[in-house]
Amino acid sequence: MTLAVCPGSFDPITLGHVDVIRRASMMFDEIIVAIGANPGKNYLFSVIERADQVREAVKEIPGVRVGVIPGLVAEYCVTVGASAIVKGLRGAADYEGEQAMALMNRHLTGTETVFVMGDPNLGHIASSLVKDVANHGGDVTDLVPEHVAQALAARAAIKENR
Repeated sequence: MTLAVCPGSFDPITLGHVDVIRRASMMFDEIIVAIGANPGKNYLFSVIERADQVREAVKEIPGVRVGVIPGLVAEYCVTVGASAIVKGLRGAADYEGEQAMALMNRHLTGTETVFVMGDPNLGHIASSLVKDVANHGGDVTDLVPEHVAQALAARAAIKENR
């Protein structure tokens, strides 16, 4: 049985993420969508909220489950018995940032990284841009799963009422 870890902050999960996870699930028997829990980062959603959002977004994809990374991705892969890390790429700029991490993860534990090219129709979608659009009252319903769009709208409404 082949197991891969698809790590990220998923703050929030986008349709681009779901696309990569769906296609990765066809390459591996099991995928753990592993949510980063870096206490030094400022997230819009808590790790529990992000895990719930991801769980809902991938519930129809067979062989996919959700986990939380307490430390280094490479060490998490060893702990769960994963043979690979899956990372989605939107283009060359993503590759530049991901290459060093892939090489470091292989250096640390021997875990290889598999890059999955994102759907070009979703290439403009980034979590940071989605949050910015939502915070300014823009429509993100075609960028994220429906339940995430609702959560973003609720969070923006709370921010607006402060």
